[in-house]
Amino acid sequence: MYKAADDRYDSGMKYNRCGRSGVLLPSVSLGFWHNFGSVDSYERSREITHYAFDHGITHFDLANNYGPVYGSAEETMGRLMDDSFRPYRDELFIATKAGYDMWPGPYGNWGSRKYLMASLDQSLKRMHLDYVDLFYSHRYDPETPLEETLQALVDVVRQGKALYVGISRWPLEATRTAYKYLKERDVPLLIYQGRLNMLDREPQEEGIMDFCADNGVGFISFSPLAQGLLTDRYLNGIPEDSRMAKGKFLKKEMLTDELLGRIRLYNQQAHDRGETLAEHALRWILEQRGVTSVLVGASSTAQLEKNLKCV
Repeated sequence: MYKAADDRYDSGMKYNRCGRSGVLLPSVSLGFWHNFGSVDSYERSREITHYAFDHGITHFDLANNYGPVYGSAEETMGRLMDDSFRPYRDELFIATKAGYDMWPGPYGNWGSRKYLMASLDQSLKRMHLDYVDLFYSHRYDPETPLEETLQALVDVVRQGKALYVGISRWPLEATRTAYKYLKERDVPLLIYQGRLNMLDREPQEEGIMDFCADNGVGFISFSPLAQGLLTDRYLNGIPEDSRMAKGKFLKKEMLTDELLGRIRLYNQQAHDRGETLAEHALRWILEQRGVTSVLVGASSTAQLEKNLKCV
């Protein structure tokens, strides 16, 4: 049986208040988007999550369609709960989401009450949990009335299936509506999840981060290393085993001479500070106004160890 490290809260992790809530999130949180699905080694997933928790990472971020296959990252979380983390449930802050395609037909996608409610019930079964700490609307739905999506978020809290709610990748005006609607119903918007990194600053440019900071809403960054671009992986070409070589989420044509020049400039800045490019990129995010935490993925404990140096 797994026994967590006795010094897990003395390992150097910093905890930041999430907006105006009572929640403190670790500066670095662990995302389950890749490396925790049914195609991945469960033993490796367990090793990574043990290392994370032993070093103060209390926040695990999931979604209904993380895997592959869809749902399998949550099933891995369920095994981990039974094998390792059940005694530590109250120390963990577990999030999941719904909003992207999950099952066929008109009720397995987007932001209807039907989909969100059904998806959360399925997620709880897969993760072997009675509730999640945080439930997100994973993306803005331009067709479903916002009030329907938001009322579903209110109701899952009132039903005890989630303690807090958040939104991910919503535009600014819809975020304003969500903040007002949820506040009026005493289920405040805890956090906004957006893509923020040194190469993609859209939440800053759109005004979302200022809105969150001004109104007591936390902000958590996903893809903080731009899916590996902000590491030393692509400084000298495209490795054969890289995500870009496989062409699923990163395309080779994205790595233009201009982009490579920016990456090499950031790498030189990191070198001048005695940091790796990844450390530099993560620390840059944590220094931005209103940022609560960064979500990192990990394919090994060694990779996670490197990323934790930004703290």
